[in-house]
Amino acid sequence: MKVGLEVHQQIATGKLFCACPSELVEEEGATFVRRLRSASGEDRYVDAAAAFQASRGLSYRYTDGPSSCLVECDEEPPRPLNETALDVALTMALLLESRPVDEIEVMRKIVVDGSNTSGFQRTALIAVGGRLEVGGTTHEILSICLEEDAARKVGGDRSEVAFRLDRLGIPLVEIATGPTITSGAEAREVALEIGALLRSTRRVRRGIGTIREDLNVSIEGGHRIEIKGVQELRLLGEYVAREERRQQLLLGWREELRARGARVDPTVIDVGAELTGATQGPVASALHGGGVALALRLPGFAGLLSTPASTDERLGRELADHARAAGVGGIVHSDETTAAALAGGVADRLRDALKLDAHDAFVLVADRSEAKVRRALAAVAKRAQAALEGVPGETRDPLPDGRSRYSRPLPGRDRLYPETDVPPIPVSPERLARLRASLPERPAASRARLAREHGLAPELVRQIVYGGELDRFDELVERGRSAGAVARLLIQELPAVPPRPDGPPFEPSVELLDGLLRATESGAFSKEGIPAVLAELAAGRTTVDDAVHRAGLHRAGADELARVVEQVVGQQIELVRQRGEAAFSPLMGDVMRQLRGRRDGREIADELRRAIARRLAEPSH
Repeated sequence: MKVGLEVHQQIATGKLFCACPSELVEEEGATFVRRLRSASGEDRYVDAAAAFQASRGLSYRYTDGPSSCLVECDEEPPRPLNETALDVALTMALLLESRPVDEIEVMRKIVVDGSNTSGFQRTALIAVGGRLEVGGTTHEILSICLEEDAARKVGGDRSEVAFRLDRLGIPLVEIATGPTITSGAEAREVALEIGALLRSTRRVRRGIGTIREDLNVSIEGGHRIEIKGVQELRLLGEYVAREERRQQLLLGWREELRARGARVDPTVIDVGAELTGATQGPVASALHGGGVALALRLPGFAGLLSTPASTDERLGRELADHARAAGVGGIVHSDETTAAALAGGVADRLRDALKLDAHDAFVLVADRSEAKVRRALAAVAKRAQAALEGVPGETRDPLPDGRSRYSRPLPGRDRLYPETDVPPIPVSPERLARLRASLPERPAASRARLAREHGLAPELVRQIVYGGELDRFDELVERGRSAGAVARLLIQELPAVPPRPDGPPFEPSVELLDGLLRATESGAFSKEGIPAVLAELAAGRTTVDDAVHRAGLHRAGADELARVVEQVVGQQIELVRQRGEAAFSPLMGDVMRQLRGRRDGREIADELRRAIARRLAEPSH
């Protein structure tokens, strides 16, 4: 197996070709609708992916707002390329030992899925070649590009898709590795290292959706598959493993189909008459709405559309994904013995009408639009024919469970042509020298420094650097906070804060975190109360004092500590007499329920041990 990564990171410098901020907003402005068509690239050929997207015949509704302008609406030419964003991309090139180009030529990359109002994405090659050392293995860097991010999809149906323009035009650094990765675990490590390098520039955006990975996976005898837009880094290994298994199954099915002499009959047959009695399901709904039901014969495919039971992958699901991409809700096939559309002897009538024998299968599609049905069955026939060849190259979308789903054909060079509205940008030796003189600390050096200066455990150091917390860690320590307390706050306590049911994620400022740690150090409340105070801050409290008050964590004085401990010990005096000092653990839990976060745990424990010792020293009666 070979795996390559494409890492896309948003840059926090303002948009790439206008002065708008690179921030997402919920405030909406004007709305307009467009339709897009494919066009030829520089070589005068139409890219397969663009042609496929245009064939779907969708409309696209766009909403602008405070983070977009006429450039994003494609009503005004682009402004000069953002120089700070270019510096970030060139910095990454130098960190990865890539060779910057002498002159940057901005290109138009044809994309007609609605994610760009213009029908193309602006992209520029910044550097080529390079290397990245991870775990003792050197991985090849193919290219580094600077490009626009796409519009944000916010809704839609089978005829119209809705986008918001706030994300369109945010600068993206794209780093593409060679196919030197050999496992999902290794892919995750490479992605972590690249992510840490990007964050070391201190000019990248943070949060969900600001960094995305495209996975390119192939096995021997297979074909390159691109899984596009993976956002869950923890699932990278799962996507790779599942794709490897899927391709192995496809190659196995190919051999079985060839052994059977299977083929695809492209003839589309109207089977509406055999389905007139259908009363439930999408087939019945389509026919009762004046639609059609058409079928396709697959000689030799019987029994292979639903197997094997040991995996979620199905050849029938592959066919259904291509049909959905063509605009219908799905398919019904002959291996679906429990399908409502095939109940009551319908399956037998269909097999008779289609003149199938025991080794043959069929695929049925019903919809109110005959054009959609025919387009979907053409896509099914093409995918079934590809099953006889093995693994077709394609772009797939990641699913939350680690699987992927067909999205569109693989794009190629036919989608590129020069951007005539942006002049070439020379990359001078002086500019590179300036950037080289102030390169940020590399992740390996950061890990070594944290271990050396603060004595932190290797795994904790790794989490700080790879988790994107190095900047906040350094700044809080520079303000005088304890390295151990800062690490615990950033790596354990902050991630444990429950997510907000609505509204943006909880992203406290360094000033707020500094105030929180200072409050514990000064004794305003104990460190055990930090989770409760964080929960109050996440709920909207604006100051640490207010959050401490709302959490009921005012510091317990010495008198209150002694009173609570004596009360608990007195209530459990029999337990103390029976178990002696061993009564400490259950009693500690009772005391902590009343004083957690209001007094340091060590102080509570000391007071409880003294109280138990006093009671044990009393004469028994």
